[in-house]
Amino acid sequence: MKTFDLKAAPRTEVGKKSVKALRKEGLIPAVLNGGKIVELPYNGPLKDGEKVVAIDSTNTRGLITTDIVVSNEDVRKLIYSPDIFEINLELNGESRKAVLKDLQFQPVKDTVLHIDFLEVFPEKPIVMEVPVQIEGHAEGVKAGGKLTLSMRKLKVKAPYTEIPERLVVNVDNLGLGKSLAVGELHFEGLELMNAKNAVVCAVQLTRAARGAAAKANQ
Repeated sequence: MKTFDLKAAPRTEVGKKSVKALRKEGLIPAVLNGGKIVELPYNGPLKDGEKVVAIDSTNTRGLITTDIVVSNEDVRKLIYSPDIFEINLELNGESRKAVLKDLQFQPVKDTVLHIDFLEVFPEKPIVMEVPVQIEGHAEGVKAGGKLTLSMRKLKVKAPYTEIPERLVVNVDNLGLGKSLAVGELHFEGLELMNAKNAVVCAVQLTRAARGAAAKANQ
């Protein structure tokens, strides 16, 4: 996984008025999840921007999250990229590892309204979407079919240090009219989280291929 350096500042004011002012300045409100789990009620110290969010219905355990703000210009290459990144997040004088978890866009202008980051640790598995890369020349394509990619990303579960930049899927043996499902794929050290019967790619019969098949059967 590629790395990306990003500076963030703690955000102590979270009201609508404050958020609107930040966006006018070219800043994006964000949150860093995945922090320390604590017992509730929690009376320990909290740094600027940190808060405790209950994570179960009994309100006995909480998660320390951090409200932050990042520059729109700084995250442009992170957001508008097909790649996935390990983010070196500089916050409160510390360097913390994170990944991009979710984005919220303004529906008309398509500007970024909010970003969710997830703090990661070498020993703790996470679920992340990874791009699929097709490799090889399918037998069905040689026979006149058309290869289609139905799933451009797959959800994988693994420690972030084990997650690759791409999931390479070989299609050499994929015949005409055949498909490849998630359950047929295996990647060392990774658990695929998508439905096993979900089709990743397929070789579809084209009109020309159907015609050739019909003539061959006459």
